[in-house]
Amino acid sequence: MVKCLMFCLSWLLMVLALPVQAQPQAPAIVRVLEVQGAISPATADFITAGIADAEAAGAHVLILELDTPGGLDASMRTIIRRMLSSQLPIVVYVAPDGARAASAGTFILYASHIAAMTPASNLGAASPVAVGAGLPGQKPEERSGKKGAEDEAGRPRDTMEAKVTNDAAAYIRSLAELRGRDADFAEAAVREARSLSAGEALKAGVVEIIAPSLNALLSELDGREVTLASGQTITLAIGNAQVERIGPDWRHRVLAFLANPQLAVILLMLGIYGLFFEMMSPGAALPGVAGLICLLLGLYGLHMLPVNWAGVALLCLGLLMMIGEVFLPSFGALGVGGLLAFVLGGLFMTGPNVPNYYELSIPFLVSVGLASAVIIIGAGTVAIRSRRNKSVIGREAMVGERGRVVGMEGRVVYAEIRGENWRVICGEPLQLGDEVIVTAAQDLKLRVEKVVKADAGTTRPQSA
Repeated sequence: MVKCLMFCLSWLLMVLALPVQAQPQAPAIVRVLEVQGAISPATADFITAGIADAEAAGAHVLILELDTPGGLDASMRTIIRRMLSSQLPIVVYVAPDGARAASAGTFILYASHIAAMTPASNLGAASPVAVGAGLPGQKPEERSGKKGAEDEAGRPRDTMEAKVTNDAAAYIRSLAELRGRDADFAEAAVREARSLSAGEALKAGVVEIIAPSLNALLSELDGREVTLASGQTITLAIGNAQVERIGPDWRHRVLAFLANPQLAVILLMLGIYGLFFEMMSPGAALPGVAGLICLLLGLYGLHMLPVNWAGVALLCLGLLMMIGEVFLPSFGALGVGGLLAFVLGGLFMTGPNVPNYYELSIPFLVSVGLASAVIIIGAGTVAIRSRRNKSVIGREAMVGERGRVVGMEGRVVYAEIRGENWRVICGEPLQLGDEVIVTAAQDLKLRVEKVVKADAGTTRPQSA
């Protein structure tokens, strides 16, 4: 018995002495969001949702693969606010080769925990270029009514331009100081529209890494320390990381497609066209349904942009005035006034917060306005003329037709008209063989007048 206990104890000690095999560690997760094109409300929604999904999925690093010419200020600030509150490290990687992080993209790059670029990329030119936009040839002091500060070249700047430029410069400088990057270039990118190549940006301390590929970037990131918004400093351990690449889904693509004032104006026009043709041809259904859908899509596209709604109202008023030209004898006053209102509304619609590539140009507005005038006035005039013409089908088409009385049943009289027997009503007695002419249609009967032969051999209707 003692020997048996000793054997069991020895066996147990041998088992405990065996090395414990470590459980395999799950690979790190790296999310890559593909961000291309202008920064719009759809882009802001895509990035903020991507950060939230990456945090919920337990990703170790989120990489924004960025290539943008810039975009809307409001969308840019929404993205940056979410990046600054992120609970995981965010890397902005200007890629692929030939990509750029211009204007709003420079701000987003400065807000990242780690900034990286491919060798053949660039950043900068972050000036608010659409500030003080007005009519062509208008001087800054004429737009604002008073002069502000002068720029570096001694040119006068209006007060609004100076305010927005100073605000943008202070904003990007605060981001540079938060991330420990070159603040002087950041401010120069706003005030002087300066740009840097990837190599220059690395030397100036604007970015931390130059990597020709995503794999090279992951190798450079492995082992780096990052301080999160909570103050916690973590060391990136992303060797053999599992990369999950995510691009915009169909919803974000549709939103990005609609977030364009030129497209929104065209949709508004198509919507008004559809409703106009539905009014001209009641019951057609298709023009009205399609027009209503286009109208709502156009309004939604404008809702996503910082537009001046007074300009939108003026634009719609111009279209309505052109429609009014069809119905009212204004001798062209409504049509010309509508065209002018349409062009001015388009110019006033895009405010100073909309970049230049989102603005509605005068050639675009004039060409679209002329096309609208031709379509609405031309098609409307043709439709009204066709309404005034004599009907060629139905009972109304029988008016003016001649026939002959072919049957009488008591007080009911039948006449053959166009090869058909019709029940007719006349204000005087009729006899078999009398020639009649239709004057009106009443219910399922025709009102006729008796045709009396004149002495000259001609005939004329006899009034009842």
